[in-house]
Amino acid sequence: MNVIFTCGGTGGHINPAIAVANIWKERHPDSNILFIGASGHMEEKLVPAAGYELRTFPTSGMSRKLNLDGVKRNIKAVSNVVSAVNGCKKIIREFKPDVIVGTGGYASFPALLAGKMLKVPTCVHEANAMPGLTTRMAAAWAERVLICFEESARHYKHPEKTQVVGMPVRREFIFTEKEAARKELGVDSRPLIVSTFGSQGARAMNLATAELMKLEQDEGYPYQHIHGVGSFGWEWMPEHVKSLGVDVAASGAIDMREYIYNMPTVMAAADIIISRAGASSCNEIAASGTPCILIPSPNVTDNHQEKNARAIAERGGAVLLLEKDCTAQALMEHIKAILTDRKRYSAMSTALRSACVLDSAERICAIMEELATKK
Repeated sequence: MNVIFTCGGTGGHINPAIAVANIWKERHPDSNILFIGASGHMEEKLVPAAGYELRTFPTSGMSRKLNLDGVKRNIKAVSNVVSAVNGCKKIIREFKPDVIVGTGGYASFPALLAGKMLKVPTCVHEANAMPGLTTRMAAAWAERVLICFEESARHYKHPEKTQVVGMPVRREFIFTEKEAARKELGVDSRPLIVSTFGSQGARAMNLATAELMKLEQDEGYPYQHIHGVGSFGWEWMPEHVKSLGVDVAASGAIDMREYIYNMPTVMAAADIIISRAGASSCNEIAASGTPCILIPSPNVTDNHQEKNARAIAERGGAVLLLEKDCTAQALMEHIKAILTDRKRYSAMSTALRSACVLDSAERICAIMEELATKK
């Protein structure tokens, strides 16, 4: 069977698709898999690195502003969609997919629409409790809408098409062993802190993390620290950290990277994870069972990251820290509190594991198989 996955923009859309593709390949080793996404985005790095073919088209998101710049942006966005839909039609006719799966982001819309127009079964996965614009539009014609939470069904006009599957994560997040991961990374006996705030990075959080690194230096580096800066932050953060008097190269404790490509290994090795609260990140952390401090982005639609973080914090798996309250000192206090209370640490790990649907990718593959046989 031939399968197209369409996604893009951020790792939160791309990594779940890769997780499902990996399971699909195990179940159907002779099948052909193709990814379709947007040019100039993270999929151009992540998808080839996972061993899959990728085709891309220029795309851009819609603006909610009604001023001249907003109108111009929307005209360009519509033009890009029309061009991408036509390009996707050509790919679909050549590739002949049995099913098309979208995992979010505006980059997935053209392939899903082209598939519908050419009568190819489609399904769309929504990571958040509140559906995004792409999912809301695609849900009108997709054969299945795959959701993470039962209560999300009420947000769709056709709730009978929804199916709860959880959030797919790669098996490595579930099964990578801590000691093996630490050995692979060369981590010593000190606790390992991992911080990451998305593929692009968040300026406010990078500034707080830089101050945290200064506190770590002042205390004699009691921890090792891997930080994923993000593409925007990578342009300025290394120099900013240096301006604070922190010599990263000489520290032997701090590892700053533009992007953490080996995240399953890094999360498995970690003792605490500091992160945004996107659905994909939350589920990867839950699968790893690593206690975490979640700082939800205040700049997302419907404040869905805070809702994600609160759900995990109420289970006892995370500390929720709002960005307005997030200082280096606050982070250091929470890190110390978690690491010095072994009973609490164990309870957090257990709560995280219980929050994750470990067979989510398998559930999605089963639905894909059902749709493909109905073609």
